[in-house]
Amino acid sequence: MKRKLRFKFKISENDVKAQIKDYLTIKGWFWFYNLQSIGSYGGIPDFIAIKNGRTIYIEAKKPSGTQSPDQINFEWNIKHQKGEYYLIDCLEDLIKIIG
Repeated sequence: MKRKLRFKFKISENDVKAQIKDYLTIKGWFWFYNLQSIGSYGGIPDFIAIKNGRTIYIEAKKPSGTQSPDQINFEWNIKHQKGEYYLIDCLEDLIKIIG
């Protein structure tokens, strides 16, 4: 009987953030990271990226991550104003969005 090898690889939110940073840079986007702290707007996403007049808001999560109520509210406000807000938990999602 052949044994199946099973690998358990867990990707962290920091891994996702690193992939986002690298890919945005490679694709020529101007981006910056938002560090949440006292006085920050509640729920502000991890990244704001701009290229050729297009602005996108990106919240990075590990694959099993969930948004806080403030993040959900921020997403609603951006989308209500016809903005682009994305919840990214893997590099493939970002590739689909920006190419």
